[in-house]
Amino acid sequence: MDFLKSVIERAKQNKKTIVLPEGNDLRTIQATAMILEKQIANVVLVGDEKEIAMLAGNLDISKAKIVNPLTSPKREEYANAFYELRKAKGVTPEQAEKIMQDNVFYAVMMVKKGEADGMVSGAAHSTADTVRPALQIIRTAPGAKIASSFFVMVVPNCSYGQEGTFVFADCGLNINPDAEELSEIAIASANSFKNLVQAEPKVAMLSFSSYGSGKDPLVDKVVEATKLAKQKAPELTLDGELQADAALVASIGQSKAKGSPVAGQANVLVFPDLNCGNIAYKLIQRLAKAEAYGPILQGIAKPVNDLSRGCCAEDIVGVVAITAVQAQNS
Repeated sequence: MDFLKSVIERAKQNKKTIVLPEGNDLRTIQATAMILEKQIANVVLVGDEKEIAMLAGNLDISKAKIVNPLTSPKREEYANAFYELRKAKGVTPEQAEKIMQDNVFYAVMMVKKGEADGMVSGAAHSTADTVRPALQIIRTAPGAKIASSFFVMVVPNCSYGQEGTFVFADCGLNINPDAEELSEIAIASANSFKNLVQAEPKVAMLSFSSYGSGKDPLVDKVVEATKLAKQKAPELTLDGELQADAALVASIGQSKAKGSPVAGQANVLVFPDLNCGNIAYKLIQRLAKAEAYGPILQGIAKPVNDLSRGCCAEDIVGVVAITAVQAQNS
């Protein structure tokens, strides 16, 4: 069974409620109809009821709950909750009232209050506009020092990784993490791989150097991050610094990093910065015709996930299923 089918089946076994704040986007409504038909999750759409009904046309979204922040009886309660969370940052009650009229902030507060188990946004919002409300309202998970993102990459006809399935991180959020942050990203990514792919993570800390073949502060950061990650999570199969070919190809791994528990077997690839990660995932997606699911967020107390603004309805369905499975384990 392929990755997405497996995730959808798991989502259906314990249905969660996912809120979609972009109810005024046709792709979101099309995705909602598919999600409800396949019984992947319960759906809450945020937006104007009349506009949603007009956009839906003949699509059956009758089982979706629709909430409008402008008329919701919970708006005052949510505004008060947001004020209490942010008053130390200078937010006034009047500002909190206005902020809770925003669909994304309102949707995130629904997750905070337990009215929904997770949120998916980003078809019509930037990553920042999705992540900021989550960090302000839900905040990072207990023990997590940093929120980060990853992609699940499914490469067709690929013998590497977990039958062609990988986690790439961080490809969408942290621009230039330091060694401490990179170690946190590595540990979180290993846990995400285990949760979503249901296989043992083998984490490669990537660099242009393998086991000291290159000398530079850029390499030193990855070496230090590897050391920290091993100290924090000694149970993980994790190693570095490794070049990408050494991480993936057994014969090259044996040559460049003899004795490494990860070389030639990696299925979680941790990139040293956003330049590397973002470029790599887009190249693999286009050149290898890989499926790229994400950016999926990790390190937040409850599941909140981002979409590409170029996404289609099927992409939204996939990310909702992933979010539902994350909610089963949060």
